[in-house]
Amino acid sequence: MRTHYCTHVNETNIKETISVAGWVNSRRDHGGIIFIDLRDKSGILQLVADPKDSQEALRIAENIRDEFVLIAKGTIRARGEGLENPNLKTGTIELVIEELIIENKSKAMPFDLNDDKVNDEIRLKNRFLELRSSKSYDIFKLRSKASMQVRNTLDELGFLDVETPILTKSTPEGARDYLVPSRVHGGEFYALPQSPQLFKQLLMVSGFDKYFQIAKCFRDEDLRADRQPEFTQIDVEMSFCNQEDIIKIAEKVIYDVFTKCNKEIPKTFKRMTYNNAMETYGTDKPDTRFDMPLIDVIDIFANSTNDIFANIAKDKKNNRIKALKCPNGDNIFSKRQMKGFEEYVRKFKAKGLGYFQYKEDGLKGPLTKFFSDADLEEIIKITNLEVGDVIFFGAGDKKTVWDYMGRFRLYLASLIDGMIDPDSYEFLWVVDFPMFEISDGKIKALHHPFTMPKSLDNLENLEAIESIAYDIVLNGTELGGGSIRIHKEEIQSKIFDIMGISKQEANDKFGFLLEALKYGAPSHGGFALGLDRMIMLLAKTDSIRDVIAFPKTQKAQCLLTQAPSGIDELQLKELSLRIRKQV
Repeated sequence: MRTHYCTHVNETNIKETISVAGWVNSRRDHGGIIFIDLRDKSGILQLVADPKDSQEALRIAENIRDEFVLIAKGTIRARGEGLENPNLKTGTIELVIEELIIENKSKAMPFDLNDDKVNDEIRLKNRFLELRSSKSYDIFKLRSKASMQVRNTLDELGFLDVETPILTKSTPEGARDYLVPSRVHGGEFYALPQSPQLFKQLLMVSGFDKYFQIAKCFRDEDLRADRQPEFTQIDVEMSFCNQEDIIKIAEKVIYDVFTKCNKEIPKTFKRMTYNNAMETYGTDKPDTRFDMPLIDVIDIFANSTNDIFANIAKDKKNNRIKALKCPNGDNIFSKRQMKGFEEYVRKFKAKGLGYFQYKEDGLKGPLTKFFSDADLEEIIKITNLEVGDVIFFGAGDKKTVWDYMGRFRLYLASLIDGMIDPDSYEFLWVVDFPMFEISDGKIKALHHPFTMPKSLDNLENLEAIESIAYDIVLNGTELGGGSIRIHKEEIQSKIFDIMGISKQEANDKFGFLLEALKYGAPSHGGFALGLDRMIMLLAKTDSIRDVIAFPKTQKAQCLLTQAPSGIDELQLKELSLRIRKQV
C-alpha cells in the first residue's frame, strides 16, 4: 500500500514511481488541476491531480475533503520554477497522481488542528484528532526517544527492569489512594500504587541490587498544570550505596536523556541545602534561571519605630522579614501596580507588602519614616540597590513569609521582559531536607516515613532533624527526588512511633515491610523522576496534559471516554457495594 513516507522522498527520487498514504491536510482546486497536501507521521508531500496524467484520479480528487484518508500512486517530479515551498521539507518536489484511492472519508473536523486557541473541553473530547497534529506527534516522538534512552542507560549501568503490582494494599503516602473493590473478597479493597516505594525496597531485601521501572502511579489529589491523577515516573533503587552514588546515577540518566534529545546540559548539577533554598528563594524548588534572592533584613527592621515590624523582629527563630529587590522596577511598574502587588500576596495569607523606591536622592516610600538614615543606608548596602530599583518587604511567621515572597518573586519575574531565559535549563539538587514537619499539631514525614534520618538524637526539636533526602529541580519544577531508605526494623518502628502510628496500625499497614527488614536488609536508596514533567520541560509546553496521550481534566475526568462513569446494579452487587445518594 505504501512504498515511502511523505517526507522520505527528495530530488533524488525524481522520475521514480512511488506510493504514499495519509490524511488530507488541505485541498486546492486551481481550475481543473487539484493540489492536495498529504500528511503522514513524517510530514507533508504535495500531490497533483492533473487530467493530462489521470482523468480518474482527478474525478476522485474532486470529491475529497480535509482529513480523508488516501492512498496515492504516482511519479515524483520537480515543482515548477518559483513554485517551491521553503516551509516544507518536500517543498521542491511533488507527486503526480496516477492512481488515487479514498481509503476512508472523514466528517467535518470539530476544530482546526493548527489552532492553539481551541478550548480544552473540545480538545480533550476529541483527543484522538488533536494527536494528528505534527506538534503532538513530535512531542510523543520525543517522549519515546527519552524513554528508550532511560532504559538503555540504566541497562548499561547494570539495573534490572522489574514490574511491580498495580493492585496492591492501601498504604497512604501523603495523597489519597485510588481504591479498587474486590469481587472475590467482598467489602475489601485494593489500592492503586502512589509509587512502587515499598515493593522496590522489598526487591533490595531480595538481593536484586539494582532495580528500575518506568512505572505508572496513581494519586487522588487536586490537579494542577504539572499534575495528573495517573502519571509515569522513572523509578530507581540500588543497594549498598550512599547519597553520592545515587545522585551520580540520576545525573547520568538525565544527562543522557537530554543529550539524546539534542539539549546541552552540564554533566553535574549545582546543590543547595533545603534551609538555604527556603531562606533565599522561599521554596524548596527554586527557579534559578534568574537571580532576585530573598534577603534577610530582620536585624535592620528590629530598629524600626513601627511596632508591627519591631515585634515581628523580636522572634528571629519563628519569624522572618525578607527583602526582594526588583532591578529597575521603578521604571517598569507604576505606583498603582506596586500597590496592586499587595493584593497578590494577600491571596497567600500575607498581611501586607511594603516597598521602597530608590531615587536619585535616596529611598522613598511610606515606610521610610520608621527608619533612621543609617538604617536606610544599611538597607541600600545589604540589598545592593541601584537608582531605579524597587525593594519589596514581607514580614510575619517564617513559613508564611517564605511562601508568599517565593511566589511573589516568580510573579514579578514573569512580568519583566527578558528576566527568564526560556531556552535555559537550570538544574539544582536540594539536599538535607527536614525529616519531619508539624502541621495542625500532627507530626508528618516531609518526604515519606521510609526515609533515613541523619540522627534521632534531638527528639526535643523534631523539625530540626535532617533526613538523607534529595530533590532534583529544573527551572523551578520538581523533576523528582529520593532518599536513602531505612533498612533497620528498629529505626523504622521508631519513626512510626514518633509520628504517632501505633504498633497495631504500623503492623496492619506496613507489617510486610517491617517483617522483611528483619531478614538481613541491605542499606539501600533510590530516586524517582517524573517522566511526564521531564517531557513537558523538554517539549517546552505549559501543561503536562500535552505530553500524556489521553490525559484527564483538572476534575480528573476523561472527556473522551466519559470516565469516571456509573456502573449497573449487578456489578455493584457482585462487588458488595451500594451507592448512597447524596442529599
